[in-house]
Amino acid sequence: MPKLLKWLTLSAVVIALDLYTKYLVQSSLTYGEHRLVTSFFDLVLYHNEGAAFSFLAGAGGWQRILFSAFAIIASVVIVYLLRKHPQKSLFCFALSLVLGGALGNLYDRLTLNYVVDFLFFHYQGWSWPAFNVADSAICVGVVLLLWDGFTQKKDTPA
Repeated sequence: MPKLLKWLTLSAVVIALDLYTKYLVQSSLTYGEHRLVTSFFDLVLYHNEGAAFSFLAGAGGWQRILFSAFAIIASVVIVYLLRKHPQKSLFCFALSLVLGGALGNLYDRLTLNYVVDFLFFHYQGWSWPAFNVADSAICVGVVLLLWDGFTQKKDTPA
């Protein structure tokens, strides 16, 4: 149980950091405003009613329920996996990042009906869709899960 608490604490830190940064951006910017930070990075304030990269954003509202249900089910599965595999540090670290990100965005969906996005990278007319700390945690977590899956030793038959 102490190891589970460690991973859930990491998830809570991700949630807190996500919600705090969203609060700061919402307090500082108006919707759609861009604040230049570097030649390739702006702080913005966008509302994402869909999933990653605004997928299904204009679907009329049913997608909020779908994505919320998916986040809740994924969270239950992740906590189960954290309890089942406490000895796998990289695996649990990655799952904790995904859990924190999923719950951070779920909070927005349930309280605001959209997810706040504010990190916007661009270069010479090319741009990446705006995202947030929760999205970053999910992406890093998924990459680490893939890395863990490809690098763990497989049991060899005798």
